[in-house]
Amino acid sequence: MIGPRILVIDGNVAEIRATLVATLGYDSGTGYARVLRRIDPSLRIDIVTAADGEPKMPAGVGLEDYDGVTMTGSALNIYNGGAPVTRQIELAKAIFAVGVPFFGSCWGLQVAVTAAGGAVRANPRGREFGFARRILLNDTGREHPLFAGKPLAFEAPTVHRDEIASLPVGAEILAGNDFGVQAASFTYGRGTFWGVQYHPEYDYLDIAAAAERYGETLVTEGMFRDAPALAAFAAELRALQANPSDTRLLWKHGLGPAMRTETLRLLEIRNWLEAQVLPRATRSPIKQ
Repeated sequence: MIGPRILVIDGNVAEIRATLVATLGYDSGTGYARVLRRIDPSLRIDIVTAADGEPKMPAGVGLEDYDGVTMTGSALNIYNGGAPVTRQIELAKAIFAVGVPFFGSCWGLQVAVTAAGGAVRANPRGREFGFARRILLNDTGREHPLFAGKPLAFEAPTVHRDEIASLPVGAEILAGNDFGVQAASFTYGRGTFWGVQYHPEYDYLDIAAAAERYGETLVTEGMFRDAPALAAFAAELRALQANPSDTRLLWKHGLGPAMRTETLRLLEIRNWLEAQVLPRATRSPIKQ
């Protein structure tokens, strides 16, 4: 059976993608695709970059040929503007125009919100890093299929310093915490978007690598006492990657059920695939 076709948009510029490959062995687009395949090995996945130029999809394939589109995180900031940002906003508008189900993590949420008429700003509360704490589903979120089976309050991997300042007309906030909006859904044009401010696709290794990548910045901002404290944090996350059931480290980092099993951590992406992508794939003619 031919599985649904997914387009992954890597939101990073070439320099950051190269840094990720050097530190992790994969860039953000490849990492997202790996997670999607862990959820559903039948998925056919194409990866494009839009920050560096016009996205190059396979010959003869257009946006309308996909059953779903996802957009990764990025080191870019919406309000800094420039071609790498503008190109991705325009791509998001094109996705909405053809009506393909759209999901975004962090940067993906910010780009989609901007494309649909909302706004993003630097978060006055500062950077949210490591784990987003006390994410709480509101009444709308509790009933939304994006969060079916998710705890009402949970932690999730995160790294960002921006926030949703205003949502598009008709958008619904699904979850939030002390740092602002953490999940939202809306329709725009012919399309539907579900997105989160955190990174359900991140493993512990991704957070450890991000800590080392930002390094001195995180120490300067006061998130870590000094470089050895940051290194110890990264080492503990790598230990959790090797043993996700390490009770001592789970307790130390205050991680509840949503971070203790991969099934719950990835649940939003799985729910989007099942509720949005599979119905479209079933209705559509077989795509080669």
